Amino acid sequence: MDFASLVGIFSGFALILSAILLGGDAKTFVNIPGMMIVFGGTLAATLLTFPLKDILTAFKSAFFVFGTNKQRPEQLIQMMLQLTQLSRRKGLLALSEVKTNSPFLKRACNLIADASDEQMIRHVLRTEINSMKARHFNVQDVFKKMATFAPAFGMLGTLIGLIQMLSTLDDPTTIGPSMAVALLTTFYGSLLATVVFIPIAGKLKSRTMFEVINLEIMFEGAICILKDNNQLSVYEKLSSYLPRTQRPSMGGSTKKSRKK
Repeated sequence: MDFASLVGIFSGFALILSAILLGGDAKTFVNIPGMMIVFGGTLAATLLTFPLKDILTAFKSAFFVFGTNKQRPEQLIQMMLQLTQLSRRKGLLALSEVKTNSPFLKRACNLIADASDEQMIRHVLRTEINSMKARHFNVQDVFKKMATFAPAFGMLGTLIGLIQMLSTLDDPTTIGPSMAVALLTTFYGSLLATVVFIPIAGKLKSRTMFEVINLEIMFEGAICILKDNNQLSVYEKLSSYLPRTQRPSMGGSTKKSRKK
């Protein structure tokens, strides 16, 4: 469980709710027609922009915001070093027997074991990485668009409220409540965009970058094993993907940061 995401979303709503309760009655911030305009309008515009399948996939992917990363890059580097040792001892064919939870790594091992040439391996694995980026970008784009739609429909609700208010200017007692209701839709739209949609899109983007680094490590490791199968060469190339203080040693431990 990613506690940073949990703390972020709960603290965001808690602080806003606390400010509302400290400043007055929370009931004044509840307006059903305004919610219908913002929530319903945002969903309708999203359905018009994306296929239903992509929207459902995006909502399912939102749960990954609260999950932890499955495998650290330094662990993958150690795994690629172990595969280098295995291939040197038993030959490249032994890579076909490797057990791993990563379909990408399993595919890379099978390609090497099947004596595929370097150009083919590069093409297949690079295509898979690019396809993963495209799928993840589409998911992020759903939330980015929703972050754009929500404030827009909030402003639309405000205009509707202002029109209704201006039509009853002959009764001064209705101006204040009508203005408050008109502004609530802008509040709903801004709340959804800044507390929910934009943070989710940003977190999914960071998760994508993390996964891309992992795939690049496996990609470069597979190419190094195929080309020279030298453990030192594999380590030096793969460790370059990490900051110096996070690079694991060839023995398996992570280097500690040095005092300047």
